[in-house]
Amino acid sequence: MADIIQLLPDSIANQIAAGEVVQRPASAVKELMENSIDAGASSITVIVKEAGKSLIQVIDDGMGMSETDARMSLERHATSKIRKADDLFALRTMGFRGEALASIAAISQLEMRTRRAEDELGTELVVEGSEVKRQTLTACEKGTSVSVKNLFYNVPARRNFLKSNQREMAHIVAEFQRLALAHPQVHFMLVQSDEVLYEVRASKLSQRIVNLLGKPYQQHLAPVEAETSLAKISGYVGRPQFGRKSRAEQFLFVNQRFIKSNNLAYAVTQTYEGMMPPGQFPFFCLFIEVNPAHIDVNVHPTKTEIKFADERAVFSLVSAAVKQGLGLHNLVPAIDFQADVNLMEKLAHNTLSAQQYFDERFTTLRTPARGWEKMFEAPVVAAATGQPATPAADTLPLGMPAVISRYEKVIFQLFKRYVVRPMRDGLLFIDQQAAHECVLFEKFMLCLKGSPGASQQSLFPHAVHFSPADFALVMEMQPEIYTLGFRFEIFGKTDLLITGLPAGHASREKEIFEGLIEQFKQQQALALPLPHSLSLALAKRAAIKAGQELQREEMEALVESLFACRNPNYSPEGRPTFFRLDASMVEEFMK
Repeated sequence: MADIIQLLPDSIANQIAAGEVVQRPASAVKELMENSIDAGASSITVIVKEAGKSLIQVIDDGMGMSETDARMSLERHATSKIRKADDLFALRTMGFRGEALASIAAISQLEMRTRRAEDELGTELVVEGSEVKRQTLTACEKGTSVSVKNLFYNVPARRNFLKSNQREMAHIVAEFQRLALAHPQVHFMLVQSDEVLYEVRASKLSQRIVNLLGKPYQQHLAPVEAETSLAKISGYVGRPQFGRKSRAEQFLFVNQRFIKSNNLAYAVTQTYEGMMPPGQFPFFCLFIEVNPAHIDVNVHPTKTEIKFADERAVFSLVSAAVKQGLGLHNLVPAIDFQADVNLMEKLAHNTLSAQQYFDERFTTLRTPARGWEKMFEAPVVAAATGQPATPAADTLPLGMPAVISRYEKVIFQLFKRYVVRPMRDGLLFIDQQAAHECVLFEKFMLCLKGSPGASQQSLFPHAVHFSPADFALVMEMQPEIYTLGFRFEIFGKTDLLITGLPAGHASREKEIFEGLIEQFKQQQALALPLPHSLSLALAKRAAIKAGQELQREEMEALVESLFACRNPNYSPEGRPTFFRLDASMVEEFMK
């Protein structure tokens, strides 16, 4: 039998590597910008066309490369940063594995011009699908310019998986913002189709945050600073009243590298517990400086996930630093943490636990009220005499209205979360938020399938400011948004004037419209069809929330609308909308 194992050709091996390193145009932008930063550039310009599908060009004024280095940079595993295995645990640069340029060149038509300050002429390289077509000397500016044309031109299956230009551009903007925040000492510019989206000059971090994310941040930043033998924490957090509608504006950097860490993000957000309303998230831009020997950054091809030697200690340090930052700037009530170390223990002895509270409330509900027999006799008397029977208020269970004409028409709200309605053989508990999401989702889906929803004009239109990426996203979805009942006008470069919302929601124009876009962005990773994702996003933002008090008419309308749905059992995200408490279950409980 012939041997079947063989080495892959370099061109195929490079395409496989490219699949890990370059997932979309934003990945190429990130890799090229990191190379420029590592080259010591003080100014970096990024130019993209068609959201990077047809062109990505990154120009820097860094140290440049010699003719030999330029050619070697396109080889796999060619790097200037590693000489021995131990170097992996002492890295402070961005890229280091020597895969970026080789991977990008394998799936694009790449042109590179580079020159060192001491050289009279630079080097020009033209590469297509890993094959060097031309290498010549040329006159060019000091630094490096890399142009990536027709990304994935030779891997059509990968190109077909790319999203719309607006969505791919949003990913590019996100990578640009992260690197610009991590290196405020560098001048950055982002140009899309000859339009300058961002230009931020070298500045301190607070000014960089404002320039990138908007002027509202100027009045809501609190500095954070802490240092131990383990690590140093610095950066800014937002005031509790400056809550954001998503986690998109939360930035964590370790040794100036953007990372994703649910544990460390929770270390920050738990500090705000009780200070922000549900559905809002704090802004933070925090930098952790730690000895590279205590982390491993080489655990994921994109290098956004890392491992700490002692993550628990880092968690505690981040949490303590944020608490101190908020406390020092009078952003939270002053607490003397040294006054009584047993403070929480004392509070625990004087406060009902959640379980005790529930037990007491449930005991009250199941304790027979005085004259309970009359509740069940009343409908019978009414039927026999033809006269309406009205039980006394003190005979009714907790939470029921004081006057009812017939027992079966009772409906009431429990804990401002559930709508309760008696049935023939039990009780029906309806989750008001899940139920309303179900109703709205089906309504909006129907609109997008050809039955446009009614629009209610706003008496006082509201202006809403968007980032360039979010503005492009709104423009992409404009037909669908109009079909749902929204009305808006362009009111500046990236501003909209909201003039109408779907009927029944026109009292919260700005909140609902901004929330719709934020919710939609959170769901993009699910790769749902646009109508489904848009309907779900709007339903979640416009629905009644737990904790909202409802009038009797609202409760009745909600119940009727829910059971008129095609699928009333579950919310669009799969949460049960109601629970049925049968008489047999009560009897079993009472045994």
